[in-house]
Amino acid sequence: MFKPNYRVTNELIDYLITLESLRKEIDLLPISVSVLNSLRETSKIESIHYSTMIEGNRLTLHQVKEVLLNDKTFAKERDEKEVKGYEKAFAWLKTQIDKGNAIEEKTVKQIHAIVMAGGRVPKPTPYRDGQNVIRDGATGKIVYLPPEAKDVPTLMKDLIDWLNNSDKNKIPVPLQAAILHYQFATIHPYYDGNGRTARLLATYLLQLKGYGLKGIYSLDEYYAQNLPAYYEALTIGSHNYYTDRADADITSWLEYFCSKMVESFRNVKKHAIKAQKIGKKDLSKQIKLLDNNQKKVLSLFKSKAFITSSDIQRLLKLNPRTIRNLAQNWVKSGFLIIANTSKKARKYSLSSEFDF
Repeated sequence: MFKPNYRVTNELIDYLITLESLRKEIDLLPISVSVLNSLRETSKIESIHYSTMIEGNRLTLHQVKEVLLNDKTFAKERDEKEVKGYEKAFAWLKTQIDKGNAIEEKTVKQIHAIVMAGGRVPKPTPYRDGQNVIRDGATGKIVYLPPEAKDVPTLMKDLIDWLNNSDKNKIPVPLQAAILHYQFATIHPYYDGNGRTARLLATYLLQLKGYGLKGIYSLDEYYAQNLPAYYEALTIGSHNYYTDRADADITSWLEYFCSKMVESFRNVKKHAIKAQKIGKKDLSKQIKLLDNNQKKVLSLFKSKAFITSSDIQRLLKLNPRTIRNLAQNWVKSGFLIIANTSKKARKYSLSSEFDF
């Protein structure tokens, strides 16, 4: 049975109180739908960039945007595949969150499979069948020796069982996410992709249990700002799982994790207040000038920051040529804005005049 070893320090209590206060403040801030969708898109791209960067991805933030929004290539096929896989995993997790699905082992295996597949949705990945070793990239020395493959299924089952009982045991959600992140990285159930999967799982849990902050924050950015500190916080006890790593006191990791959440939440509050100042517009006059098709298309932006011709076609049920002509005319009239330069994967955003 998994039972994490930690102490609830005064510092940890202060972080938890601050997080709860910030969470409530941010959730109550009124932000227009289109601005909110734009902030979500930016947050998602930043999360993808920083989480893959932690694992050695060479794409810059700008290049990640170009790959995901404009389908551009930079002669870095492996890196591009990674960010596309991460984006696909984000999309899949959103469907699970919308359904309110709790984290199960099949969730873990499916997330890992999508992350590693680079954009496809393959079958869930089975746990590793052999020993993996974490080495220092510069010296080659063993940094950490995870548990043997034969023990991984039991350890993962115990972790998920603990997680699904944590609400009943009144464990605060930020601590649940921190412990999930830490223990998954400690078990290291796969040969590769463990870090990305651990961070996605923690984010998924926070969003699922009320700490989503409207989907406009990224913890990965704060880890990436000081990678040595992130790795040091995760490295507790012996380099061998069976020596004392399994029972190590992880209080320092929980304090680190919650401190980064506080940083992120404070930054989100600042951006949310700034977005709030845009104000809620009275669009009645502008909407009266729209035709019926435009009014229908306006509804698409209630859930998306960007739309495609395919989205419009599914909604209006018109032929592709008519849709292309409509889109061109709407861009000329100032109703839509072309959000990228790729004709193959063109996306449109809503003009600020119709921000709602």
